[in-house]
Amino acid sequence: MAVCRLTVALMLLCGLAGSFSASSAEERAIVLASTTSTQASGLLDYLLPIVRDKTGIAVTVIARRGGEVLDVARRGEVDVVLTHARPQEEKFVADGFASKRFDVMYNDFVLIGPKSDPAGVKGKDIATALKAIEAKGAPFVTRGDRSGTHAAELALWIVAGIDIASTKGAWYRESGPGMTAALDTARAANAYVLADRASWIAFRDRSDLGIVVEGDKRLLNQYGVMLVNPEKFPDVKKDLGQTFIDWLISPEGQAAIAGYKVDGQQLFFPNADRPGG
Repeated sequence: MAVCRLTVALMLLCGLAGSFSASSAEERAIVLASTTSTQASGLLDYLLPIVRDKTGIAVTVIARRGGEVLDVARRGEVDVVLTHARPQEEKFVADGFASKRFDVMYNDFVLIGPKSDPAGVKGKDIATALKAIEAKGAPFVTRGDRSGTHAAELALWIVAGIDIASTKGAWYRESGPGMTAALDTARAANAYVLADRASWIAFRDRSDLGIVVEGDKRLLNQYGVMLVNPEKFPDVKKDLGQTFIDWLISPEGQAAIAGYKVDGQQLFFPNADRPGG
């Protein structure tokens, strides 16, 4: 009988310990909204296990296109946002959905095009390149999906002095959502397309495509991270979310970001200590 009681007691203790561990694990978890291109780059798959090891925080990712990332956050469905659409991010803060935005890293956009370069834009600055593409009606693929990349593309047409909404023709083609879909469409159509460098490096089926314009300062692709305002949404895990952000912008987190490479190429460059890139 004594042995039975001891066995039952041990089972109960193990059950309680298991429940406590499960409860603790659940409490040490946050939800991060980020962009499809960030997810597709492989950065988060590389980075989040390191975050868990260093902070004990498990991070679940909801990947959406740029505009949709902030829409999800505006509904209070996530704790932290990591995206690359600075004007929209600053409006998000101004509207009270976050109290502060932190620069975390950057890479750049590149103009991809056929190696034959029918518009003759290789090596030009981005504004000159877009003017030439529009003037010649060379095929150009737009994501058209409210992503950070789409927003950057639209801003660059303005920089080039082109009202793309009124001047676009059959040469200006919309792809399905996502950077991979846009690159696939450009490959099939032998067209130009704006891509973030990380997505381009990760894209394998390049066929006759290559980088035709890069290095223009106007192609900077800055990433920011924000804690969703817990005063608007009490379910936001304020302390854990801020701990995640603090680690991300710490020297240790920044070194981890710099350490992520594909085919020996660094995809993201930390700059939390150098706001604005």
